[in-house]
Amino acid sequence: MKTGLRRTSLYIPGNNPSMLQNASVYGADCIILDLEDAITVTEKDSARILVRNALRSIRYGTTEVTVRVNALSTHFGQEDFMEIIPMKPDAVRLPKCEAPEDVVQADQLITEIERKNGIEIGSVKIIPMIESALGGINLLDIVRSSRRITGVNYGAEDYTADIGAVRTKEGRELDDIRAKIVVAARIAGVHALDSVFADVNDSDGLFDEAYAARRLGFDGKSVIHPRQIPVVHRAFTPSQKEISFARRVVHAIEEAKQKKSGVIALNGKMIDAPVVTKARKIIALAEAAGYRDEGVLS
Repeated sequence: MKTGLRRTSLYIPGNNPSMLQNASVYGADCIILDLEDAITVTEKDSARILVRNALRSIRYGTTEVTVRVNALSTHFGQEDFMEIIPMKPDAVRLPKCEAPEDVVQADQLITEIERKNGIEIGSVKIIPMIESALGGINLLDIVRSSRRITGVNYGAEDYTADIGAVRTKEGRELDDIRAKIVVAARIAGVHALDSVFADVNDSDGLFDEAYAARRLGFDGKSVIHPRQIPVVHRAFTPSQKEISFARRVVHAIEEAKQKKSGVIALNGKMIDAPVVTKARKIIALAEAAGYRDEGVLS
């Protein structure tokens, strides 16, 4: 991971040369070069070539570059891996994961390709996508199935269709899978990534959903249009009150270190490890949003 943050993951259709060329200028933490749902069957091969060539020739700077490949159970999956992995994307998004075996199979194939191409083993990471009831049931086993896994995502449309739920703007039908994603991600020590908000014209609705996702414990959200990026970044940026408290926590930690004290206190209250962890995360998010404070955020 290049920035350490995945507040936004922008989908880029693999058959769109202009967007592939300009993907890094949109400002997302991560881009997802898509070979799966955004691409029709008749364009799969040409999109794969475009994405391969983009990875070979375009420098995306600090933006994390991932590719959503087709599942290995499809006619296109194997070829996606064979063409894309040698180009060394930061990660592949593995769709429709339903069991640990799906990840293990991908891991083994990536290892084989890395070895054949002289790439350091383990370089290309995996982000499994949960899109079915079975995937939800097996979620924890899935995210623990490979050391390559650095995050876990879910597909809201596929998941609700599979369980027979009605998709609503409020999104209550996703409460269960969202909770499972966050809990499994925390246990496995990887990023929890929320699904897309489909209405690109509803910035208020997007902000509300992204802010709710952050409060649930998500680390970021997928987006489908560049204009959604600043809205989601705003939702995942700590408030001034949160930043101020985090600064004081870090200052208290530094004071305790200088005094060689094992006890950390702030305003007469003990500061335990979870508070310290949260403070550091808030500072990391603040840095990404451009906040600077010498001695604390530097």
